[in-house]
Amino acid sequence: MFDVFAKECPSRQVFAHVTGRWGALVMGRLSTDPHRFSEIRRSIEGISDRMLAQTLRDLVDDGLVVRIDSGTNPPHTVYHLTEQGAVVAEAVRALVETVQSTMPTLPAH
Repeated sequence: MFDVFAKECPSRQVFAHVTGRWGALVMGRLSTDPHRFSEIRRSIEGISDRMLAQTLRDLVDDGLVVRIDSGTNPPHTVYHLTEQGAVVAEAVRALVETVQSTMPTLPAH
């Protein structure tokens, strides 16, 4: 059994990748459609190429995202969610929608 609250549980690292500053945004973006690297970068304001590359690498290593390289020249690489990633992304999207809908009732920032 996995326990994200246990220090040594591998689920904690995956949880950190998904809920981190950029991981949640990337998962949320990929929840709608597969995207190329540049499309993801343009759609998430403030993320650097380096951070996007690291975030995608972590999510691929976690088995939540798959990187498909068409093998063409120039390269055409697309990122999309795995079946497990889609389940996690659905929860991330629900959180995004909850935060956005709650904003009008929160104190001004």
